[in-house]
Amino acid sequence: MEEIKLDVQIRKNTGKKGTSAVRRAEQVPAIVYGEKQAPTAIQLEKKIFEKLMRQHHGQSVMFHLNVMEDGKKLRDYSAMLKEEQHDPVSDELIHIDFIRISATHEINAKVQVKSVGEPVGIKAGGSLEHALWEIEVICLPKDLPQRIVVDVSALNIGQAIHVSDLKLPENVRTKHDPAAIVFSVVHAIREEAAAETTEDGPKEPEVTKEKKPAPGAAATSAAGAAKAGAAKEQPKKK
Repeated sequence: MEEIKLDVQIRKNTGKKGTSAVRRAEQVPAIVYGEKQAPTAIQLEKKIFEKLMRQHHGQSVMFHLNVMEDGKKLRDYSAMLKEEQHDPVSDELIHIDFIRISATHEINAKVQVKSVGEPVGIKAGGSLEHALWEIEVICLPKDLPQRIVVDVSALNIGQAIHVSDLKLPENVRTKHDPAAIVFSVVHAIREEAAAETTEDGPKEPEVTKEKKPAPGAAATSAAGAAKAGAAKEQPKKK
């Protein structure tokens, strides 16, 4: 895989105030770690990084970091993007984690899975479901695919493509569950029925509640019954 060259600067101020100053300068604080080396605090141009990520959206990317200090190049090494942190309110990029990689050491990386073609089951009233969007692969950096493309055109209703069916590039493997479904075609009518059931909810049977007597009504009724009984039992006067 081609490495994208990216110039970064050594970040000298790593405290809260220093980090805030970096962001005010339209730069992003970052850190590089891995390969049994001490972490390196760096900063880079925010606009340049975001432009690169837009250009390579949905792809696995490797960087060739040129580490600079006061305009002089200190070192360079290959790295992969480990994590981007965004502000929970504004969604602004606020921090990046890179991990060093070696050309001779295998890496674990997540690769996007993309479909091509229209399943034959669509014409029969089916709908394509994309269940697994990424798969973790193991390989040397040079063998890392940008994405995994799957032809779904032969899928009919009730059929699926599992992880075990994926044709991974040479020297690339995965530990993902081979039985996991990546793509499937289901009957659209069943989907609609399931959606209606979810929206409306199960209907409960109507329960007819017996009307409770007003307070004191039971006692009055009992007293009346007792009087009636006493009147029947009372002997007639001669």
